[in-house]
Formats: sequence, C-alpha cells, structure tokens
Amino acid sequence: MRETETIEMIHEDALPGHESALEPKPEWEPRYPGSGRLQDKVAIVTGADSGIGRAVAALYAREGAHVAILYLCEHDDARMTADIVRGEGREALTIAGDVGDKGFCEGAVAQVIEKFGRIDVLVNNAGEQHPDKDITDITEAQLKRTFQTNIFGQFFMVQAAMPHLKEGAAIVNCTSVTMYQGEPELLDYSSTKGAITAFTRSLSMNLVKKGIRVNAVAPGPIWTPLNPMGGASPDKLENFGEDVPMGRPGQPNEVAPAFLFLGCEDSSYMSGQVLHPNGGTVVNG
Repeated sequence: MRETETIEMIHEDALPGHESALEPKPEWEPRYPGSGRLQDKVAIVTGADSGIGRAVAALYAREGAHVAILYLCEHDDARMTADIVRGEGREALTIAGDVGDKGFCEGAVAQVIEKFGRIDVLVNNAGEQHPDKDITDITEAQLKRTFQTNIFGQFFMVQAAMPHLKEGAAIVNCTSVTMYQGEPELLDYSSTKGAITAFTRSLSMNLVKKGIRVNAVAPGPIWTPLNPMGGASPDKLENFGEDVPMGRPGQPNEVAPAFLFLGCEDSSYMSGQVLHPNGGTVVNG
C-alpha cells in the first residue's frame, strides 16, 4: 500500500496517535539484560511503532532478534523504535501500511524475506478501538474497520507468513482482558478480541503438527497511545486502570515479557494458550 493510501485511512478521532506526544511517556525499556533467547531470529511485530509493540520490539532485540516493524502511519514513532532495535545491535526494517489490507501484508512479508531470508516469530499486535456508550452509535463503517484491523489483519499476516514459517516458529497474537470480562463502551473492540482468542486456539490446533506454536497475550489496561489518543471516553480515561486489583494501569514493558516467553523456546510445551498481564484481574481462560 502506498503511503498516500495509508494516510487516507487515518481516523477522524486521531488514532492511532503519536507516542511522542503522550505525557507521561509509556515505559518501553527492557528491565533486564538479554540472555540470547532469540539470538539471530527474525521477528515481525505489527503495531510496533509505539505502546506494547515498541516494548516487544525492544525486548526481542535485546534478546538477539532482528525486527521488522510494521505500523500504520506514525513515522516518527516507527523511526524511534527502529533506533531502539539498532541500539541493541540488531537490524530493523520499518514498513508502513494497513494490516487490514491483504495486499499490504503480502508485500510486507516479501520485504522481510528479501532482507532477512526468514521469519521465526510473528507478533500480531496491531489494533484499534473506538469508545461508544450505546450500540446504536457504532457506525457500519467503524464496525467494519475495527474488525478489518483487529482480526482480518491477523488472518492476512498469518496467511502471508505461512509459506516461510518452519518447524519451531511461533505466532503470538494480542487479545485483551475485554474478551474475558467484557467492556460496555468497547462493544466492537471486545468482539474482535473474542475472535482473536478463538482464532488463536483454532490456529494452534491447525498448525501444531507442523511444529508451529500459536499463543496469545491478553493485556489489561496498559498506558499506550491507544486510549488517551481517542480510544477511551474522557470519563473512562480520568481514572484509567484504577479499577484493577493493583490499582494502576500497566506499562508496556510489563507486558512485553509475556510476548517474549511465548515467542521463544521457554514456552516450547505451550500452544493455544493465553497469558494475562492485567494487574491482577482474575479471568476464566
């Protein structure tokens, strides 16, 4: 997808939003030295320009991976993520476009293969959300767009990557606590996260005989550009994250280790599972 086409898809509510404009800044820095758990692997991380995606890219790079950074249109944030990856001594590739477009996903994977020659880990993290207090306020266009990004994008990325995923590869999808406990202001978003969890479990069963593991992470309220840049209503944002048992929102670098665990051999006996970095909320699943 050309950059001009991508720009036309920017939402009127300012999403996805610049992390560089957010205060306080989210914490993305890895908290500990690397131990080579992804040494010389190649990872694709969607939505890697900011938030959880940036923290995952940073931690993967510290653990030895080269990282392809897929993002929609926040070029300044993507450049910073690339600098972080290179600062860890790893190679970075930035690719702008819409994961909800099948052609973009195919082209992005082709670029990754051209540069690195392989794909070891696919992290489907890109997502969008739009708050609506009443189901009748959700437009048909918004409903389609949210599903296009959040679940169609994961299908398209997996379809594009599959010819290049070998035995031992890992796919890690980002679902959400909203799939398990519901969220009254995020009906369409929560629905896509339910679809992602079902997709994760079904794809795991589909690929397990090929030696490809598929798992997911279901974050709770995490301080990223997604909510303050239009993904949450003002009254919800005022006390963001205070209703979880820990009484605060999480930081991206508190979530990234779950993606690392599922992306490396530490989780070699796990597939079809979901990890829950959510501030202590107990969910069934």
